[in-house]
Amino acid sequence: MLLTTNWLINKFIDYSSVLTHENESGEMTVDTGNDDDLLNAAFLALSDPVRRSLISRLSRGPATVNELAEPFAITKQAVSKHIQVLEQAQLVTRSRDAQRRPVHLNPARLEALTAWIDQYRLVREAQFRSLDAVLRSNAAPAAAVKRTDNEQST
Repeated sequence: MLLTTNWLINKFIDYSSVLTHENESGEMTVDTGNDDDLLNAAFLALSDPVRRSLISRLSRGPATVNELAEPFAITKQAVSKHIQVLEQAQLVTRSRDAQRRPVHLNPARLEALTAWIDQYRLVREAQFRSLDAVLRSNAAPAAAVKRTDNEQST
């Protein structure tokens, strides 16, 4: 199982390199020229349950790789690769605190994902409200006809 997980992580990192480039300081970052690329990278990163668990843990506050690796039966190296994928998708950032390198959530990127999802949710909600109104307007005449039929039969 561990071999399969590591293979998948390596394949994802190979694929995600298509979406990345090296900036002036030598760090790998996602190409921000296209919002679709950022969305694709973020949703691809979130497709893995371990990375979703890492995001969930980081929602409670910053943590080091060692702290993030504790609940998982995978190596710290594998957790570091998962964090690297999340960094490339700009969902997390790292800072330096003396010898520690805590990982932090990037709330702006999460908000951008939420906004993208919300635009479709709001459209669907409006469609459902319209459907409810049509069903209510059709149900009212049907109820009146049924009442009239009941009154005539008595």
